[in-house]
Amino acid sequence: MHMLQAEINLVYIRDFLGHSNVTSTEIYARADSEMKRKALESAFVELDIGELPLWEKDGEMMNWLQNLCR
Repeated sequence: MHMLQAEINLVYIRDFLGHSNVTSTEIYARADSEMKRKALESAFVELDIGELPLWEKDGEMMNWLQNLCR
């Protein structure tokens, strides 16, 4: 686990442990909460959607919404 937390490639960990297949190593390699947090933070992308349109002033949309439940 410490090698995995140190971001050492799983293939190198496999070789170090003497496993013949990386799937054997994966059985013991479990991401802890800190590793999960870092992965989520690195995948986060801030979206810039700009200013949202005012749908209340869209007559066609309001008409569609009013007729939706009829």
